[in-house]
Amino acid sequence: MFSNTLMTAVLALAPILVSAQTSTLCNPLLTSCAADPAFGKDTVTCDFTKGPCSSFSPLAGTTIEYTDKGAAFTIAGFGQAPTVATGKYIFFGRVDIEIQAAAGQGIITSAVLQSDDLDEIDWEWIGGDNLQVQTNYFSKGDVTTYDRGAFHPVENPTGSFHVYSIEWTSKAVTWSIGDQVVRTLTYDEAKGGTSFPQTPMQIKLGTWVGGSPEAAPGTIIWAGGLADFSQGPFTGYYKSISVVDYAGTDYPTSKSVTEYIYGDQSGSYQSIQVV
Repeated sequence: MFSNTLMTAVLALAPILVSAQTSTLCNPLLTSCAADPAFGKDTVTCDFTKGPCSSFSPLAGTTIEYTDKGAAFTIAGFGQAPTVATGKYIFFGRVDIEIQAAAGQGIITSAVLQSDDLDEIDWEWIGGDNLQVQTNYFSKGDVTTYDRGAFHPVENPTGSFHVYSIEWTSKAVTWSIGDQVVRTLTYDEAKGGTSFPQTPMQIKLGTWVGGSPEAAPGTIIWAGGLADFSQGPFTGYYKSISVVDYAGTDYPTSKSVTEYIYGDQSGSYQSIQVV
């Protein structure tokens, strides 16, 4: 197991997310972008043991196998990062995901909520650490510091399934494992709200190689070292997911919503127009 003290030191050294997760096709704080389509009032539930879910689309280069354990995200070599993402967005809401993370030194399993202006809320599993999971958040793509991560004990995350949840409102982000809350970030705790994730987000699921020779040194250390594909391939399983869009409120709503529009370039939740 990696100590939390070591992990905290490593997080200060280098970025921990691949570009596929921290990129945006159009940043509305810099230019005019199309509206974000909303999930709206209907809860989306995907059972990946039954096959693909229409709410998610694979990113380029992604091949997913669907098994009785769910969607299998397999990495067999460097440069691979199978990822799926929703086409629609939530503007506050709740996401519950049943996952068995991929084992393997240098292999990362991720469940990410991310907005067009690079607000982000994460779960991440390090394949060589079978005793804990990391939570993290970012605001507007700010990678000047890496002191926002926290680690939480969980039993056998690479060998068994657990339900990992994020509830996100205008007041707080809460991460839970099963029925147990493991972390809460309030709006005020995030630099008085200026670093709080608060713009409409899509959901991305995937696995990637943190222990790649092309990665920054701090990333390789954080990932537990270089991946050894003589021990692979490495597979993470996503069994199911539930997505509830709060549509700009702090609770489930029956209001019919179709899209979210950035009303200005402030990136504040108050500026988002709910249509």
